[in-house]
Amino acid sequence: MKRLVIIATLASSAVLACGGDGAPPVVPAKPVASAPGSAATPATDPLGPRPTAAVPAAWTPPVPVVYERKGGTKVWLLERHALPLVSVQVVVPAGAASDPADKGGLALVTANMLDEGAGKRGALDLARAVDEIGASLQTGAVQDYAFAQVTTLTKNLAQALEIWGDVVVRPSFPAIEWKRVHDLWKNELVARQSDPDSVAAVVVQKVAYPAAHPYAHPTNGTTASAAKVSLEDVKRFYASQWRPDRATIVVVGDVTRAELDPVLDRALQGWAAPPGAAPASPDAPPPSTRGAGARRVVVVDRPDAPQSVIAVVAPGVAASDAEAAGLVRVNAALGGSFTSRLNQDLREEHGWSYGAKSRFSFARMRGLFAAQAAVQTEHTGDALKAMLTDVETMAKSGLVEDEIDKTKLLARADVVESYEGVANAARRLARIAGVGLPPDHDAKTSARIYAATPEELATLAKAYLDPAKADIVIVGPRAKIAPQLQAIGLSTLEARGPEGE
Repeated sequence: MKRLVIIATLASSAVLACGGDGAPPVVPAKPVASAPGSAATPATDPLGPRPTAAVPAAWTPPVPVVYERKGGTKVWLLERHALPLVSVQVVVPAGAASDPADKGGLALVTANMLDEGAGKRGALDLARAVDEIGASLQTGAVQDYAFAQVTTLTKNLAQALEIWGDVVVRPSFPAIEWKRVHDLWKNELVARQSDPDSVAAVVVQKVAYPAAHPYAHPTNGTTASAAKVSLEDVKRFYASQWRPDRATIVVVGDVTRAELDPVLDRALQGWAAPPGAAPASPDAPPPSTRGAGARRVVVVDRPDAPQSVIAVVAPGVAASDAEAAGLVRVNAALGGSFTSRLNQDLREEHGWSYGAKSRFSFARMRGLFAAQAAVQTEHTGDALKAMLTDVETMAKSGLVEDEIDKTKLLARADVVESYEGVANAARRLARIAGVGLPPDHDAKTSARIYAATPEELATLAKAYLDPAKADIVIVGPRAKIAPQLQAIGLSTLEARGPEGE
């Protein structure tokens, strides 16, 4: 019945609209003019006035309790008893910066081999044991440190740490697993050369650091370095670098020190430092310096590629530098969020890219600044010019008013998110330990990041975002982009291969 009524109503409306025989249309009354000088009364919102959100105060992360175990191992314990979960991560200063000069990737592949057989378990038995208790186990390495992390229910902590202890203290490095891991590693490095974003990241490091610098090679090495790494190299690297007197164990979750120490004693039984002094952390050579006008434009040729990856790279700061805190907010405004200047310009306004971003890498030694985007090949020159202009504008003028407020909230949210969940908090604290910062680093710097003034941020932008000090890396079809680069004043191009060679 309802459907018939609707159809009839629509038919009647159609007749009236066509001037048919239906009833004459109703003429609407003319609006009554308001008296001179009067204003229409605004409608009252039935829900009341819109509430104004208060600006949240700076959030101070908790500080772990720190103590030292027999053998020199430090423990950072952050108790959190809201959920029955515990995450444990051991960190040793044995990252890619500790790789031998011709064997890049050794630190990472050593960490990857730790869970390929440990104690009395082979690789499959170890994986099954982790799954049976609902835990997760990860090993790996980054620039400055290597790690092994396990996350588990509190009731399974003893079992989880028994497995984790085998991985950390008693890896067996079986030859059959090494062949598989080594082959996969070499295949991944070959495949990396087909990914323009990964190629750009590798070449950016090569361009940003002198050849002898510990950060000048990618964490996972190159095809040439992987071919030189043997299982004996892995065993020697583990023996010299994974020492208890160099380790920090980060524990976050539902456990007390009285409960933790006996479990750690059993898990790490037999872990002793070999004779001799522990290897020192690598020293960085002096950073390369050059004058304005000596900019390098490095091109990795990818004929017929529909997109080019463009990157602008410049020297940054170390994680321990006092200026690192404020640069977090400077970068958030420039390219560290979806609403940042670079993304709004290259993606939203011009449609040249699906996304543009920038970052400061904060490491034990001096890091770098890099802005990067994949752009349409035919607009490579336009996009690069816009990127350089955005960087230069930020350097000259600093942040505008709405960026001051937005970056304050973004920086606060980043710290809060980093401490959500025991695994996240353990990773955050492990990174702090891994780059050589004290356990109260976040607690001390979070308020400083939040309270940075516009003048302070402008000073930092001017110091670290000068395009005259930046190099440029482009991965794309050289024949098509060279005329575009010449049109924006970049005529001298340096050729590199996909691994920076």
